[in-house]
Amino acid sequence: MSKLIPTRLPGVVIVEPAVFGDDRGWFSESYNEPRFHAQLAELGLPAPRAFVQDNHSVSAAWVLRGLHYQRAPHAQGKLVRVVKGSAFDVAVDIRRGSPTFGQWVGEVLSADNKRQLWIPEGFAHGFVALEDDTHFLYKTTDTYAKDCEGSIVWNDPAIGIEWPLPAGVQPRLAPKDAAAPLLADAKHD
Repeated sequence: MSKLIPTRLPGVVIVEPAVFGDDRGWFSESYNEPRFHAQLAELGLPAPRAFVQDNHSVSAAWVLRGLHYQRAPHAQGKLVRVVKGSAFDVAVDIRRGSPTFGQWVGEVLSADNKRQLWIPEGFAHGFVALEDDTHFLYKTTDTYAKDCEGSIVWNDPAIGIEWPLPAGVQPRLAPKDAAAPLLADAKHD
């Protein structure tokens, strides 16, 4: 059975799966809705809406994707994991009025550690691939809706994310991510 580990941002949790291995390989249940909901309830957290879309991205080393979110009525919760390679994954609280508004939490997700991160609605999300051919998978609680998408620039000094980039390395960004607004200017309500 997986173990949920709370982070310093209420609602964002690390999912550490049970992995059963032997000389043939390993097995892990990557998602079990009744167990996930029960474990969230044990932490006093609400169950998410049903997952309705799965996404898979592949990135070269130092590709940074984010910080992305969707506004209502298509806000998304995301359950994310890396199945090949590794990434530094980040959630940022963008809920106005929240005591942790503008704060972030980051976690290394990798094929080796098999950890996942649950990011509820109301948080922006991004990651940087730490090695070539990093495969990132995520389940979302709503489908993509272009008219509801939003983004915040990855290096907003008001947020202060400590991206684990080597000295002198600039992340590889999509043009829209490079041009994203600051949190203070982003439309996220």
